[in-house]
Amino acid sequence: MHVQEIMKEKTLKISFQGALGSYSHQASTKFFKDPQVVPCESFEEAIEAVRKGKVDKAILPVDNSTYGRVADIHSLLPASKLFITAEYFLPVDICMLGTKSSSLKTVTSATSHPVLLGQCKKFLKMNKIKTIAGYDTAGSARLISEENDKFKGALASKIAAKIYGLKVLRANVQDNKNNTTRFLVMEKKPKFLIKQQKKVITSILFQVRNIPASLYKAMGGFATNNVNMIKLESYMLGGSFEATQFFADIQGHPEDRSVKRALDELGYFTNRLDIIGVYKQSAFRDKNLSLIHI
Repeated sequence: MHVQEIMKEKTLKISFQGALGSYSHQASTKFFKDPQVVPCESFEEAIEAVRKGKVDKAILPVDNSTYGRVADIHSLLPASKLFITAEYFLPVDICMLGTKSSSLKTVTSATSHPVLLGQCKKFLKMNKIKTIAGYDTAGSARLISEENDKFKGALASKIAAKIYGLKVLRANVQDNKNNTTRFLVMEKKPKFLIKQQKKVITSILFQVRNIPASLYKAMGGFATNNVNMIKLESYMLGGSFEATQFFADIQGHPEDRSVKRALDELGYFTNRLDIIGVYKQSAFRDKNLSLIHI
């Protein structure tokens, strides 16, 4: 990377949902070099910051290898009018945090986002720690720091412990030690990779026509052209059970002959077909194929 590119990367403004010390904050600092982070209270706020030009990019969690897809964000992505320009996989190390005077013997309750509480059931049960649902992970750590009660703890990241002056009572307390979250980098304008790039993912949105077996027929083009679909999800539109939109990730570039044929066939059975991202496949996929779920 050239010096000018590195300098530019340092000045990037990145929005994410959550407080400082959240796993989205951690993903921002891991994926980008010295970014200017902009924490937001909601996914909508993080997306809107990109749309209004207040930040350069947003980094948003979409899937977790233990919990599944992240609630809310999947319904927001199709309507965000943003483009996917990269993916990043963050191994999630959940830590039991406490005040400086706390220990695992003193802590009787743990506060965190319900998703994290559900990922640490074995540890919490073994240590007889009751759970208290919080708004988010870093916010829970901040609350414990402010209350300064040795009987109260929080489940959060090591970076949260550092930011809010807490002690890591035990690291890696999650039930699944391979716990990983997939993040998408979103931008206002598309930055589609050129065809020559290897290991490309293309993300698409489409609505099938209201004819019998339309989804089955639409999917046929990917099978006959040997195009691997690694993700397929559906969303109801306008509160109707009859109108459905699909979000899919496929391996390959839209200009590859096989992908082009598959998309052409898909287009015949759809009312709408939009390409919302053509980006490099993360190296994490090659090393940890068994951890990645559709």
